[in-house]
Amino acid sequence: MAPRTMTEPAFFILTALLDAPRHGYGIVADVTELSQGRVQLKIGSLYGVLDRLVTDGLVEPDREEAWQGRLRRYYRLTERGRHALAAETERLAANARIASARLRAQQSPIAGRSPS
Repeated sequence: MAPRTMTEPAFFILTALLDAPRHGYGIVADVTELSQGRVQLKIGSLYGVLDRLVTDGLVEPDREEAWQGRLRRYYRLTERGRHALAAETERLAANARIASARLRAQQSPIAGRSPS
């Protein structure tokens, strides 16, 4: 079975969990910051992605803590998740290198000159 393509929200959730376990709202805030506002997760969609990442073995529950009468569930990155993030980072970088090379090749040396 071929591995699933990693979505942008999943990529940023894994990135947010690299340095330390985080709870839902912490993940949402970190993803917004890391993506410079391009990815803004709602809590419902966050937990959908987290459930898939847990099922895939990339993330696992870390602990629960009581906060203001509610339980906060913290998640952490697994070793498998770290490897998946590294592979996806390399894939994206390779794609960017290919596209950049093509863009440079398409630039005309006389671009910007007005016809005589």
